[in-house]
Amino acid sequence: MAERCNILISSAGRRVGLIEAFRSSLHQLGVAGSIVASDMSSLAAARQIADSAVTVPPADSPEFVPALLELCEREQIALVIPTIDPELPPLARAKPAFASLGTTVAISDPETIAIAADKHHTHEWLTANGFPTVTQTRLADLEAERPEVLFPVVVKPAHGSASVGVRVIESPAELASLSGDDIVVQSRAPGTEYTTDVYLDEAHRVRTTVPRERLEVRAGEVSKGRTVRHAALQELVTEVAATLPGAYGVLNVQAFVNNDEIKVIEINPRFGGGFPLAYRAGADMPGWLISEKLGRPIRLKEWQPDLVMLRYDDAVYLSASDVDL
Repeated sequence: MAERCNILISSAGRRVGLIEAFRSSLHQLGVAGSIVASDMSSLAAARQIADSAVTVPPADSPEFVPALLELCEREQIALVIPTIDPELPPLARAKPAFASLGTTVAISDPETIAIAADKHHTHEWLTANGFPTVTQTRLADLEAERPEVLFPVVVKPAHGSASVGVRVIESPAELASLSGDDIVVQSRAPGTEYTTDVYLDEAHRVRTTVPRERLEVRAGEVSKGRTVRHAALQELVTEVAATLPGAYGVLNVQAFVNNDEIKVIEINPRFGGGFPLAYRAGADMPGWLISEKLGRPIRLKEWQPDLVMLRYDDAVYLSASDVDL
């Protein structure tokens, strides 16, 4: 009997490119399998190109994990691929429950998820482990202490996602107009911003790093990017990923590079929106996840530098009744 690996793309949203990557990897490996998309909305574009789709409760609902467990048991799902930040903590905590069904959730241990989810925690962890990063404080502490601030600065929610609420503040008056306990204030890192995709195997070893220069960003996701070989950045990102507790699968590390200076700013323990660029460059991370699940060796190969991605809008067209309208 041919090997089979059914895959669930959770919170599929607009991740059409990610679904296509997993479908292509299954084909290249000669593995049978269905791609199932789940989302809280029937209007999610990516679910329209999956082999099947299911509407589930939102990630912050107590019914979210039970709904996915039921789905995985019913559809004999081998791999769950999380895609958005809010679902990471509950899915990381529930990994043993999924494993009891024979399902692997491609996600790091809860400790790493907690480090990445809170920007206060991220900054403390980077600093404690000696990794170069920006200076940071809480807005509330800044207001109380009133230290000298070198403008411009970057403000963002401590628990934000997809760049929502991120602002560049140019003056003391503009900073004084802000309030909130969940806001962090960071020094603005100079240089070029990179997102580096990382793959860690089941033994938590870093197998590949692929830096992507962020040429243009729209709505928090890269819209234009380029793969770049950068030895110092790749070495630093490898150290960061290897130090994270129980890191597994695909994650990405955001950093600014200014000549010989590198500042790590964020860690995202999931597939990033711009991952299809790394995939097209030859980093078959979906295929490696599938191979490890099936007990096959990972087939690494050199990825292509200077590959440019120019993303554009596309659409799917269907009857209103197909999306419960």
